[in-house]
Amino acid sequence: MDMTFRIVRSFLLGLLGLLGLTVVLAAGTAAVLCFATDSTPLISTAASLTPAHIQRAKRLLDRNDPRTLRPGVLRTITVSADDLDLAVNYLANRFGNGSSRIELSDGKAHVQASVLLTPAPGIPSLLVGRFVNLQAVLAETAGLPQFEDLKIGQLRIPAFIANWISQASITRLQRSASYGAASDTIKHVGSRNGMLSVVYEWNDAVPDQLAAALVPVADQLRMQAYQARLVELTGSGGSGGPRANGPSPGPIQPQIHAPISLRLSTLVQALFRLAEQRGGDAAVEHRAAIIVMAFYVNGKGLGAIIPAARQWPVPMPISVTLADRRDFSQHFSLSAALAATAGSPLSDAVGLYKEFDDSRGGAGFSFNDIAADRAGTRFGELATGPEAGARKLRRLLIAGVRDEDLVPHAADLPEFLQEAEFKRRFGGIGAPAYNTMMEDIEQRIATLPLYRK
Repeated sequence: MDMTFRIVRSFLLGLLGLLGLTVVLAAGTAAVLCFATDSTPLISTAASLTPAHIQRAKRLLDRNDPRTLRPGVLRTITVSADDLDLAVNYLANRFGNGSSRIELSDGKAHVQASVLLTPAPGIPSLLVGRFVNLQAVLAETAGLPQFEDLKIGQLRIPAFIANWISQASITRLQRSASYGAASDTIKHVGSRNGMLSVVYEWNDAVPDQLAAALVPVADQLRMQAYQARLVELTGSGGSGGPRANGPSPGPIQPQIHAPISLRLSTLVQALFRLAEQRGGDAAVEHRAAIIVMAFYVNGKGLGAIIPAARQWPVPMPISVTLADRRDFSQHFSLSAALAATAGSPLSDAVGLYKEFDDSRGGAGFSFNDIAADRAGTRFGELATGPEAGARKLRRLLIAGVRDEDLVPHAADLPEFLQEAEFKRRFGGIGAPAYNTMMEDIEQRIATLPLYRK
């Protein structure tokens, strides 16, 4: 009996000790989290992309097109401090509900960032709505930069600890089959005269590794399902779908010959009907459907973002039109995809850049293309917004949608304006006459039943 008592007592004491340790650790963690968060942001600056910013980014990408790079050769990218600050701040705005600021000096980068904590697994409810404010100084080395100073909220992290964690993370990435090639690409980062320079060594495995990592497996499987529906629609492999001259109220039926062309409204209805059949989170399903639609309409393969998709059945290339224009369907679907994945500021800027670029020797600036861009943005926002609104949109689409439901009447809007004519008539982007045209476009979109609030 005495032995049993001692065993039980030892067990209880051990259990109490474990509980006490757990409480201490929990209290310590809570204290650290409280010191690491603040009630107000350190930085609260909105990112504003303009066509000029997009144009500079496009030139940078063109100069570093992976198709022209040889493996094993060192290349250098140079970015101005202003463009770097804008890009990082945009990412903080869109993906962290926060803001950032980066200032470059010779050999150093001063970084400030604020991220709003939102409900998510692992974040205590008492911290939701608070901000994580970060201040760091990164110093140039022979390789990658190292922390010279790091402060998170009220906690100052010793530089040697921050650098140890950073190096351990890089080492782990280098050993990863998914990120190894990408993590070993950058060789040196430095700053001089307000410019950031990045020396990198190209590896042909990088695009596939990054693409596979950026699209979760669950999203890949969703997109595969919507691409399979596209294969049915276009008649690839001896099967097809509804006729091109209008939406079909019934299920897709096999057909021997592929349609010559397809209306975007037909394509939208078929993909959103599949979303209804699949169930689940409406925004997640709609996002996958819109991405597949945009890549197909714009003549691109999903293999560009999902390496595994190169092995999927491929839909037959068919001209997809919106309001009897192929360019409208391209503008609409691309803007919808951008809005569904990254938000409207980027899709606005890309749409403006495309039209501004056309005015410099291309087809010219077209306000009716802008109407298709803006309608696509609104569509993407609604389709991937709050659950109730996304499901309401889907019900309307399945019940019967026409091209004129997706995009407003735009035949009377000015188009094919070369740069000089565009500036003479509208004063350029942001001028009063230009803004009046944009307000007219927004009003036309707002009157469409599909987009009414």
